[in-house]
Amino acid sequence: MRLFFLLFLFFPLPALAETIQIPGPQGPLEAELINVEAAPSIVVIVPGSGPTDRDGNSPQTRLHTNSYKMLAEGLTEHGIASLRMDKRGLFGSSAAISDPNDVTIAAYVEDVRKWVARASLIAPCVWIAGHSEGGLVALVAAQDAPENLCGLILLATSGRPIGQLMIEQFEANPANTPLLPELRAIIADLETGQRRDPSSLSPILRGLFSTGLQSYMIDLFSYDPAKIAKEWAGPVVIVQGDEDLQIRPHDADLLEEALPQAKRINLAGGTHMLKAAIADKPFATYSDPSLPLYKNLVLEIAQFIKESQ
Repeated sequence: MRLFFLLFLFFPLPALAETIQIPGPQGPLEAELINVEAAPSIVVIVPGSGPTDRDGNSPQTRLHTNSYKMLAEGLTEHGIASLRMDKRGLFGSSAAISDPNDVTIAAYVEDVRKWVARASLIAPCVWIAGHSEGGLVALVAAQDAPENLCGLILLATSGRPIGQLMIEQFEANPANTPLLPELRAIIADLETGQRRDPSSLSPILRGLFSTGLQSYMIDLFSYDPAKIAKEWAGPVVIVQGDEDLQIRPHDADLLEEALPQAKRINLAGGTHMLKAAIADKPFATYSDPSLPLYKNLVLEIAQFIKESQ
């Protein structure tokens, strides 16, 4: 018994994971907290676009990565707590609003700021890690910075308005060439706040530009990430892979120009899922949760957080 007690004194307590909730608009918002005893910092992880859950998965789109879960668990090994959230209307936060498509960036920002406040009860220094569209949410949330917000981690985050990025993504696939004139015209209308009747669109585009999604896109397209980034003067990490099929290194260049104080982590051969690309299998990192995060990514993020404390 005495030997066990001595070992207990010399080994740190294991990280404790628990589901937590805070009030949302109509029902609770939910997240998973991984607490670390006496952690000086905690990271709030904000998911990317669409129905992506707190782990980085989406049953609706067959996305299965566990990237956010791996990031959270990896941070605990460096003494950093984490809180990874489900977006309002989805998964554990499904009761927060009745229609998950009836959202705006400002609404997501409101939720993130609440989670920052909740996280500050765990550790005195709070970081927001936003992936893809979540990076834009992080940047907007940092405007008029919440109390205890220490820094941002921008993971595969666009540096351009999303409408421009969407056009580029379509242009990358030669099969989309016949659709490009119509796509450009639709996005140009949405950027000016003008909606389209989905029934007037080509069948292949109707699902992408449904009535509900058009309302969200009008709001989303109005944000310029690089312009917003200039308003944040605190510590920031920019993470970008050169094999990312969705966000390009040029986006990280724009963010880096707007954030001269940033630490940039380049993932040579890294994908949008923050993992190393698999040769001849461009979508492997989107569907194989056993693939680890990019080597040393968590270590570099953790080191920067500790250096900034």
